[in-house]
Amino acid sequence: IEYKEQEKTINSENLSKTNLVISQSNGYDIEFVSNGQVYELVVDVSFWEQPYPIESFIDKVSKQYAGEVIIGESHKMGFQPVKYQQNVDGSNTVVLERWNQKF
Repeated sequence: IEYKEQEKTINSENLSKTNLVISQSNGYDIEFVSNGQVYELVVDVSFWEQPYPIESFIDKVSKQYAGEVIIGESHKMGFQPVKYQQNVDGSNTVVLERWNQKF
């Protein structure tokens, strides 16, 4: 899915936040809006124009996010991703490795 980052100024102190926007040809874009801690999905489902149902979209985004969190947290513990695979059943497999360092 192609998306663009959209930066918006929040107030007069020039604080900004970045939203992720998926453009749709009907002008009713899909947005992930940051509230400073998490991203929230903003979409009018009556104007949904993607080739799959919104539930499938949310499921795919959730799976991808979970994989990114696992990799990010594992990296903090010294692990490196070796393989990231999407399986036929829709699940994902992440293979990580960590080498013991002897000093």
